[in-house]
Amino acid sequence: MSTKQRRPHYQDLKHKWTRRHQELHGNLWKKHRNVLQWLEDSSKQLVVGSVASVLFLIHPLSHNVLAQKLLHLSSPKHNLESQPIDSGVQLIMALSSSLPPQVEPLTDEQETAITKLLTDYYQLPVTSAIDGKRLDRSYGLIGAEQHLMRYPGDTITTHFDLPEETRFAASGMAPGRGAWGYFTDSSATLTNQDKLREKYYIAVPTFLAPGWKDDPHAYYNFFKYRKMLVVNPENGKAMVVVIGDAGPATWTGKHLGGSPEIMAYLERKDGSAKGAVLYFFIDDPEDEVTLGPVAKT
Repeated sequence: MSTKQRRPHYQDLKHKWTRRHQELHGNLWKKHRNVLQWLEDSSKQLVVGSVASVLFLIHPLSHNVLAQKLLHLSSPKHNLESQPIDSGVQLIMALSSSLPPQVEPLTDEQETAITKLLTDYYQLPVTSAIDGKRLDRSYGLIGAEQHLMRYPGDTITTHFDLPEETRFAASGMAPGRGAWGYFTDSSATLTNQDKLREKYYIAVPTFLAPGWKDDPHAYYNFFKYRKMLVVNPENGKAMVVVIGDAGPATWTGKHLGGSPEIMAYLERKDGSAKGAVLYFFIDDPEDEVTLGPVAKT
């Protein structure tokens, strides 16, 4: 029999428990540094109290109940002579409680909870489907796209109106047109709407949408310049965009693409030039919602 002494079982369990929570703590700080730092700095005034409380709150208990409780923490009845939680922080915390631990398709319950959160927070009609049509998913990895030619002959040198916009020139111009062709016929007919549609466009795999194969023509027309809300759930930044191209291919490991301006604003360009975003339709038949960055109203 071996004379080597074995470590007591409880010490093994303690070691595993400590290591697990160190990894959890590290991942949480890496993913939600801005929120947790704000909470730590404000912990003496907050109803939540401390970062430790946040670790409890973001544990996935009930998507609908917990998310709604977080959104209403700063209402007057919860004030208790304490500093209310910043609404942007509330949104990020509520989204964290509703999202799966990995970037994967959302369940019906998760989509329902998240569309309600975004609708209430931004006061926009956010939905996962319109007229029974939807994309293959609403939570995925976004990758960087190039600029699209707005009209025949459009180039990087003719693409920007303001000097500060030329910082996006390094992304280059896509060699072909978008899935719906040029945005207009010539530079003479280029409107501000055309400019915004190209500036704030995303590419999504329309060909993977449920029902596409049954009626490609109807789905093609439905998706053309369809407005969507894209949200970075880790910092709460959001943008109203349009579907301006189809793709990317499934082999890329990305689920959608974003224009250089979108990627920069959402801060989704990390070392691999991709990151997780939520993306839902905006039901705007009267074309009243403006494209571009959006803040809480």
